[in-house]
This record gives sequence, structure tokens and C-alpha cells, in this order.
Amino acid sequence: MGTQTRRSKRTAPGGGAEPRATAAQKDWLRRGLDQPGGKLPLFDRDGQRMHPRTIRSCMDRGWAEPWFDNPLKPDWLVCKLTVAGRKIASGS
Repeated sequence: MGTQTRRSKRTAPGGGAEPRATAAQKDWLRRGLDQPGGKLPLFDRDGQRMHPRTIRSCMDRGWAEPWFDNPLKPDWLVCKLTVAGRKIASGS
């Protein structure tokens, strides 16, 4: 028998299915819906800094984009929602 390759449903190789957001990604994106310019929070609901992996994965999927560089904290990613991110956040 040949080996089969399993593909994650989170990726869209070759223009396949739309990537799905995790619960953490959706929660972060939803928090930008009510903010001016779609600004996404730097901190989670418990006051902890958002995990950079969550932010970067949303950026990689086109759901968030850098807003500006933070000169005081250059390693912090200040982002805003994209049109695609608004669709994921609103569930449409």
C-alpha cells in the first residue's frame, strides 16, 4: 500500500479551502471589530501579552496586518484587521 499525505485544514495549498482560525485567533480578531481602525489588542483578556505566534499566524493568513512600528517596544506587533480578518471575526 502507498503512503497517503494528510494536509491540515488550516492551510490552503494551491488555492484550496479557506484556512480556518483557531479559537485564540478568532477571539483576538473579534476584539478588533469595535476598535477604531480595527486595531488589534496587544494583551489578552487576562492582561497578558498576546502570544506572538497567534499574531504572526493571523498575519501570515492575511487576517491582520502591521499598523505601525512601536519604537518603545520594537518586538511588539501592533496590528489591525484586514478585510479578510473582519470576515473571519464576524463569522461571515
